[in-house]
Amino acid sequence: MDFDFSEEQQLLADALRKYLANAYGFEARKAAINSAAGISDAAWAAFAEMGLTAIPFAEEDGGFDGGAVDLMSAMEACGEALVVEPLLDCVGLAARLLARAGSAAQRAAVLPGLIDGSHRIAFAYLERGRRYETAPANTTARRDGAGWRVEGEKTVVNGAPLAQYLLVSAATDGGASLFMIDRGAPGVTLNPYRTVDGQRAADVRLAGVRVGADALIGAEGQAQAAIDEALDFATTLLCADGIGAMKYACDATLEYLKTRKQFGTPIGAFQALQHRMVEMVIECEQARSMAILAACRIDGGAAPRERARAVSAAKVRIADAARKISQEAIQLHGGMGMTEEMKVSHTFRRLTAIAQRFGDADHHLERYAALG
Repeated sequence: MDFDFSEEQQLLADALRKYLANAYGFEARKAAINSAAGISDAAWAAFAEMGLTAIPFAEEDGGFDGGAVDLMSAMEACGEALVVEPLLDCVGLAARLLARAGSAAQRAAVLPGLIDGSHRIAFAYLERGRRYETAPANTTARRDGAGWRVEGEKTVVNGAPLAQYLLVSAATDGGASLFMIDRGAPGVTLNPYRTVDGQRAADVRLAGVRVGADALIGAEGQAQAAIDEALDFATTLLCADGIGAMKYACDATLEYLKTRKQFGTPIGAFQALQHRMVEMVIECEQARSMAILAACRIDGGAAPRERARAVSAAKVRIADAARKISQEAIQLHGGMGMTEEMKVSHTFRRLTAIAQRFGDADHHLERYAALG
């Protein structure tokens, strides 16, 4: 298997890295996180201008008809820069799920604004006490005249404070269903906060939210397969983001070992530290190979069982590598590696969050075994 990106994919990643290096340095990132919005609107507009927000959508919807592999190179670049803008949550998860499950009218009404960057959407599916379960249980939707009445609560909805729309999973009589809800609709309450790696999320309460019949995305009770596929797609992109963060951790640690001196000698000259550095690089490369394999399975239209196994195998590898590399990077930097002034400390937080999101290593090991 060829694990190299195509020329177009590499050019996109190079253009994104150039932009991030010039306009999204570490200090600019911290300023964005500490702003009222929690992101850089200028960066989001630049991502849309570069076409990043259009990649995974069909040409008839205004996109580039791309897949997971097409987004991987960009997500690696985002991981290196620790980008906090919701490219994964809006484009790679919620908007793509809408594009795959929605009708032509629903796509035409919402996708143009998502593709040009003027609007954002977040997917609310996690429920309190259900950990990594993807099927809705405590959030329900009942018919209310010609429309629906949605009740329940969703937790850790990444990107919700930044979104104009919420794509909500709810249990209906026929099974799992999806509903498009305006964030400002009566009965919708958000409890916003920052995640450990500086991104914006919220717990969302839905208290008798009334929506029209056109808010139902796809057929009633038939959404679970689309939800699982979308989460597998997003998990693969999350793995690519983690690879970028791990690559930065490796590069920054290697540079530190070359410059930090002890007894007049760079500490990178010590064989024990060289061995640890090599192990970090090997972990990163192995994880990258697994992520690319998972992306190829998704883009190749693999059967749901095969796709899920490939994604779970990749997530286990990424989670283990993220823990190993992030901890080694901090230890090899010493105490200063935990300070706010060092980007490597923020990388540690990003990798810690990535290891847990969409299922930790134990969860995906169990899923992999169950699908065997």
